[in-house]
Amino acid sequence: MFAPLTSLPGIGEAQAALLKRATGGARVLDLLFHLPESYIDRRERPTIRTARPGQIATLAVEVVRHEPPNTPRQPWRAIVTDGSGFAELAFFGKGPWAKRAPVGAKLLVSGKLEAYASRRSMANPAHMVPLDEANRLPEIEPIWGLTAGLFAWHVRRGMEAALARLPNLPEWHDPTLLARQGWPSFAEALHAVQVPRAVPPPQARHRLAYDELLAGQVALAQLRNRVRLRQGRSRRGDNSLRDVALARFAHAPTEAQTKALADIDSDLAAPKRMLRLLQGDVGSGKTLVALLAMLRVVESGGQAALMVPTEVLARQHYATFCRLCAAPVGLLTGNVKGAARRDVLSGLANGALKLVIGTHALFQAGVVFHDLGLAVIDEQHRFGVDQRLLLGAKGEETDILVMTATPIPRTLLLLQWGEMAVSRLAGKPAGRAPIRTTLHSLSALGDVVEAVARALERGAYIYWICPLVEESELIDLAAAEARAEQLQSRFGAMVLLAHGRQEPAVRDAALAAFAAGQQRLLVATTVVEVGVDVSQASVMVIEHAERFGLAQLHQLRGRVGRGETASFCLLLHEDGLSELARRRLVLLRDTEDGFVIADEDFRLRGAGEALGTRQAGMPDLRLSDPIAHEDLLHMASKDAALLLEKDPLLETPRGQAIAMLLALFGKNEPERTLLAG
Repeated sequence: MFAPLTSLPGIGEAQAALLKRATGGARVLDLLFHLPESYIDRRERPTIRTARPGQIATLAVEVVRHEPPNTPRQPWRAIVTDGSGFAELAFFGKGPWAKRAPVGAKLLVSGKLEAYASRRSMANPAHMVPLDEANRLPEIEPIWGLTAGLFAWHVRRGMEAALARLPNLPEWHDPTLLARQGWPSFAEALHAVQVPRAVPPPQARHRLAYDELLAGQVALAQLRNRVRLRQGRSRRGDNSLRDVALARFAHAPTEAQTKALADIDSDLAAPKRMLRLLQGDVGSGKTLVALLAMLRVVESGGQAALMVPTEVLARQHYATFCRLCAAPVGLLTGNVKGAARRDVLSGLANGALKLVIGTHALFQAGVVFHDLGLAVIDEQHRFGVDQRLLLGAKGEETDILVMTATPIPRTLLLLQWGEMAVSRLAGKPAGRAPIRTTLHSLSALGDVVEAVARALERGAYIYWICPLVEESELIDLAAAEARAEQLQSRFGAMVLLAHGRQEPAVRDAALAAFAAGQQRLLVATTVVEVGVDVSQASVMVIEHAERFGLAQLHQLRGRVGRGETASFCLLLHEDGLSELARRRLVLLRDTEDGFVIADEDFRLRGAGEALGTRQAGMPDLRLSDPIAHEDLLHMASKDAALLLEKDPLLETPRGQAIAMLLALFGKNEPERTLLAG
């Protein structure tokens, strides 16, 4: 099953390359796991007279005459009958049609039948075999995803050869479960789905989906157990630095922040390495929790680092930390150079500098820590897995705290974060204003501009978000540069522009000017989605809101409402929204609960790969769907936990079969990737 596709009879290098492109892999196993997208039922055998136009029909006919084309653009027609009436087989393109369907031949043909005038017609039949070889025609035909140059018969021939090679694998499921669910064996399920003799029963698909989900959940459970056993260092503090920070902060932590901090303190105090996810909605106060966790490590004699995705965010956190911390704080980004950089590197290496905030510059080879006790990774989805691994590897017993401002639905928690302990920050700190969200058609753009004018007169700080940087001839969307010019013609020098294609220094200067109140209308792309904290901002306008994901819209909306001023989010959309698009925007209008929004966004846009390095799109699942099979996912999670509780080393007969399941699905070495968070 792990052999290359070229080991199958009849598959050469060229065809193997096409199959690899379609299936995503070059092994026999990849072909077996390339499930059909749908099926065509060719069992209906009507007569020509009773056949329904527009339906797939399989007809037993005799060729009575040919009608050659008058021009090259016309089809070759073979007139056929079955005694109940006449029909034509229309063949487009060049080919020896007369030889394939000679007069007098008795054929079994299958395809979509249409009615033209008084004649029934089947254009380019999908199947045409001699009537005495009817067994060659598949009654239930799988429809696999293909690629240019690859045809269904290529896949079918390879699939039959692959299934013939499928060994008699030991059963890895409990017999009671199989009986209760009515599931076939693994091999029977693959045969039923890939070369069906009848419409595949749902139990076959469910069996295969559960196999894949169980493999993932066992791998996560194994990793969770290993994480608990990793040697770390007990780190306890005396609150000397924390008390100073809280006094300077001047606000008591929320109940959720206190609970999350207690979870983290317990992890830090244990002689095991921490791997915890801190998930919180926009504005829930994750940064304060991270700071207090870092100070606990510093109080115990270690160092702590906070890695963020952008220079702007790093400098904002640096300013906050310097204001709250009694200990010195370092800043390390790509723009910190010369003597300032040398001082930071020296302080980290000799241990004099206990706290550092930086971007990806933190994990570069020249950065050496004296004793990195805690690595905090903010907005983890902005970093690749390898980058997160590099920072965690800077210390021998480094605890890791991963933060995300995108609330995570429970299904994704099981798929992608099952190996981590999770702390959730619900609600917002005191003093945060609610945000009123409204929907507006782009045809009312003039009214929106007037509303912006009135807000500016009141002293408001306003974001205006556009989805593109430059006008496109193919996509008629408002561009940031064009919109900025239009608004500048109305509001003059009060308008700023920030987008991803600007030089970083130019973009950062615009953001800084906006934060300082030098100008109060910032036209921007999604560069302000995370990490831009302007507490005075109270109005957010988002053009073509239907083009954004729900989670992204929620993140953008979270840029306002960060102070006590009443805040507003205006979602501008095209006229004639689809029902789905309207449902998404109405959901955002009606709730500020990021966890409700995240669940809906997961179902609409996909979750992200769990045991791999890809960060976007649906999980890398081939036999299952995390939404359609959510009940199976939760069942697999419980099954995996119970299995490893009884057989942690997979030594029993079922455990050994599970080990084979893990190998089949490539889940037998997940640890390195997942330890990165």
